[in-house]
Amino acid sequence: MPNSTHVLSTAKRQKLIQRVLWLTLFLNLLVLVIKALVGWATGSLSLLADALHSVTDSASNVLGLMTSRLADPRPDREHPYGHQKYEAIGALGIAAFLGVACFEILQGAIARIGGHGDPVNVSGPAIALTFLVLAINVLVALYERKWGNSLNSNILIADAKHTMGDVWITLTVIGGLLGVWWGQTWLDVALAFPVALLVFKSGWDVLRSNLPWLIDEMAVAPEEIHDLVLGVPGVINCHDIASRGALGRQVFMEMHLIVAAEDVRTAHDITEAVEQVLCDRYHPVRLTIHIEPQGYQSDRLTYSMDSVEYKQA
Repeated sequence: MPNSTHVLSTAKRQKLIQRVLWLTLFLNLLVLVIKALVGWATGSLSLLADALHSVTDSASNVLGLMTSRLADPRPDREHPYGHQKYEAIGALGIAAFLGVACFEILQGAIARIGGHGDPVNVSGPAIALTFLVLAINVLVALYERKWGNSLNSNILIADAKHTMGDVWITLTVIGGLLGVWWGQTWLDVALAFPVALLVFKSGWDVLRSNLPWLIDEMAVAPEEIHDLVLGVPGVINCHDIASRGALGRQVFMEMHLIVAAEDVRTAHDITEAVEQVLCDRYHPVRLTIHIEPQGYQSDRLTYSMDSVEYKQA
């Protein structure tokens, strides 16, 4: 039983998160296999599409484990900025797979509308297995949410929400299978389209959330950083502000800072206060600050093509 009042060390907390992810990965793979086998056995396109959508659950668990292990934000000699882009690269592969899978499901549905393809054969055991899948999904979502709240883990809480969303999709697919069992064979093809589009949306969401990390898109607006830093005592101004990374994962920031300091020690203390303010707001943050003399002036808030000099060889 998790105890939210007990303070855990970082290492123990990560170990518990990994244990929850391993168990949910096993259950999600079990759900995926059941859906795929029943889908192939019955010829149900909507159930096959739902099985493909379940790939995102397992992928989410794998990415969570990668974040805890391979995608370590801590730097080393070969990777001075950490390893978290491994997670984004893996996510792009998943997005590509989901896009291809969505295309295959839609192609099959269109072919069946044209009178081609095998008919759907629904049986009592097949429907019973889909109800079993539904029960597993509900238990996984509740289990992850419970531990996510206890450990204050964004990974587990987000994954629980995603799994709970799958519950509604599975309920829709079950309704389609019951309709086919009662003679309404068109329901399976009709439901294959929205479920396949949900698969595409899942792939698009994965792509949209990870691509900015790979192309070093701005993580925090420079105006927001500027206003926050100016509130630190001793700061006169800051300029040439840049940020990249992803909020909640790792943010890298750099800036030029003008401080009211007559000695290095005072300037150091002010920059430490700036770093603390930014870390409290956007944790985790790696910050690089260039100190300017008090009389220095610049109206360049951030970088642009005009502010960067490129030298040709």
